Amino acid sequence: MNTIPIKKFLELSKNKLVIDVRTPAEYDNGHFTNAINIPVFSNSERAIVGTKYKKESRDTAIAKALEFFAAKTDHFLDELQLRSPAKEVLIYCWRGGFRSAGMGQLFQSAGKKVYRLEGGYKAYRTDVLSTFKKKYNLLVLGGMTGSGKTDILEEIGKRNEQVIDLEGLAEHKGSAFGALGQTDQPSIQQFENDLAFHLNKLNNKQRIWVEDESRMIGKVKIPDDFFKQIRISKVIKLEVPLKQRINRLEIDYAKFDKEKLITSIENIARRLGGLNTKSAIAALKQDDYHTSIDIVLAYYDKAYSFGLSKRAEQTVIPLKFESNDIKISAEKVIGFVKENLTDKFC
Repeated sequence: MNTIPIKKFLELSKNKLVIDVRTPAEYDNGHFTNAINIPVFSNSERAIVGTKYKKESRDTAIAKALEFFAAKTDHFLDELQLRSPAKEVLIYCWRGGFRSAGMGQLFQSAGKKVYRLEGGYKAYRTDVLSTFKKKYNLLVLGGMTGSGKTDILEEIGKRNEQVIDLEGLAEHKGSAFGALGQTDQPSIQQFENDLAFHLNKLNNKQRIWVEDESRMIGKVKIPDDFFKQIRISKVIKLEVPLKQRINRLEIDYAKFDKEKLITSIENIARRLGGLNTKSAIAALKQDDYHTSIDIVLAYYDKAYSFGLSKRAEQTVIPLKFESNDIKISAEKVIGFVKENLTDKFC
């Protein structure tokens, strides 16, 4: 079994299966992006071993751990065969200790070439956090709610441009309505892992497009070091007519359950104001989505404009749009940048 440092581990992970042998709870809280989980201990088994270590002795804890491990060796090998037909695998636990050593030896006895992460998941997390300290050549796509930023950003990514979809990684669209139609959000730790994974695939010397976001996207937080870079980078602000934005949002949100939409409006009632909240909900109940969206947008537009005004270090470049065609809009944004900002964003 080869024990390797994080840089080598990351390089090999590009084309080899990564196995996390920590408990399901540890895995759910945060894991190596794309890793599968074959846990040495269940959540309850790890708790039992930990209790024995604290209240009895190290030796009794190890004895109990080996008992749990021995009872499941056939299961581990079956899982390995089912999920990893390849000859080589990468493996890690929390600190590169007992669990990855034991499972690595077992997998090696089954004919696998095993690469074990030195320092375990803890070393991986150190590398993840260092990723956000790197200097990135960011270009921020901004604009009022309903401007089509997310769709345009996706289209920009299809044109040989580097894009980080923060909302896609967060499984949330960033507003009080952002959870609608999304799966459960990842943990903050997993969001960071996934963001670092995607950043490390890009060339940080060339421009990287991101959408203008608040620090929090739903319940996950953009890492401070990366968020600071977003906030000092140039913003291309899409200026789209209000009617066009309302029409887009009506298409996007009218498909959702009306009660969920009402709940989302109620969640911002304090900021929206009592009368506006009642009016927006009343319009929604009458299927007047246009009026309801118009009322809610007044709040979001004001909040976004206020936020932009506070960014003293940030250059905001307005770009007017009349077309509702996402492909045309993406081409216009890229063309504008190449024509006006090429010196910095090569």
